[in-house]
Amino acid sequence: MPAELEFSVADLARTRFAVSPMWQVGTSFRLLVSGAADPLHRRWLEQVRPRFTAAGLHQGWLAELIPPAGYVPDFLNPAPTGPGPALAEELDAVLAAPADRVRRDLGHLARHQGALGPRARSLHADPASRSARLAEEIETYWELALAPYWSRIRAVLDADILHRARQVAGHGAGRLLNELHPLASWDDNVLRVVRRRRTLSRDTAGPGLLLIPCAFKGPGLSTRVSPPDPPQLAYRARGVGTLWERRTVTGGAALAAVLGRSRARLLAELDTPSTTTELARRTGISMAGVSQNLTALRDAGFVTAHRAGRVVLYARTAVGESVLAAGSGDGPGSTAGRSIDGPVG
Repeated sequence: MPAELEFSVADLARTRFAVSPMWQVGTSFRLLVSGAADPLHRRWLEQVRPRFTAAGLHQGWLAELIPPAGYVPDFLNPAPTGPGPALAEELDAVLAAPADRVRRDLGHLARHQGALGPRARSLHADPASRSARLAEEIETYWELALAPYWSRIRAVLDADILHRARQVAGHGAGRLLNELHPLASWDDNVLRVVRRRRTLSRDTAGPGLLLIPCAFKGPGLSTRVSPPDPPQLAYRARGVGTLWERRTVTGGAALAAVLGRSRARLLAELDTPSTTTELARRTGISMAGVSQNLTALRDAGFVTAHRAGRVVLYARTAVGESVLAAGSGDGPGSTAGRSIDGPVG
């Protein structure tokens, strides 16, 4: 029998979307530790898994708290306070979780897994001091696995929300909730979720509903119910299949006339987050030249630098993506100049 969540007018008025960095952390980490060769994320996995393993993250705090399947402690997914909080904001909420809530969640995890690992046991014993170590590892994971790709991930999540906002504007919230996912249905002011093991009712959940699109989510639905927070419903975002498509840059001469040939070439090469050594090898530009031009592009806001272990990865920002799209005549929604072949960007 499906779990049922009733809605009052006030609950419907409090229903909203949010992009949550911590939901992306949890779902992407689960995909990495599962060992699955997910075809949707194959290129990302090929790039990130070696760095992930080299950093020892497969044996750290998150590995004990996020199993390949099943329950994840609720305190790791605090309710987003706005439509798109930064990772730092959500980490502050993780660190602020009351000790009794952390212990309760870890107890629930232990019942699911049979036992807690040594780090999880130390967190249970002393949440106040051990949470800081967990937050440090989450930041390390973010810089290594997600930050270099965030502009592209965020664009897919924002596009999903925009599509669903238009759906509400054109057909109402009922249509949105009824078509959100095959496992969810809406009828007579009740949202029904199939295959949810625990109850889902207004007696056990906070007001409203938070809808969380995820780039790395599997095909099912995930829920978080932890009053007084609103219940969260996480689902796979639309357009994930296009996430790692390579952008083939055209109109390079026009872009080079503005940025200079070397900087335009480097910006185009950063379809894949790369080190200075990799960029020098692929472009033939000297290491010193690559470093100098990347500094200029970073100062202009076109690229960002992210430390991954002993190396620094450079990646395009949303501004850099927009500049390339404008120079290529590849505006929003266009498929011109794109290919599914090649590495992740």
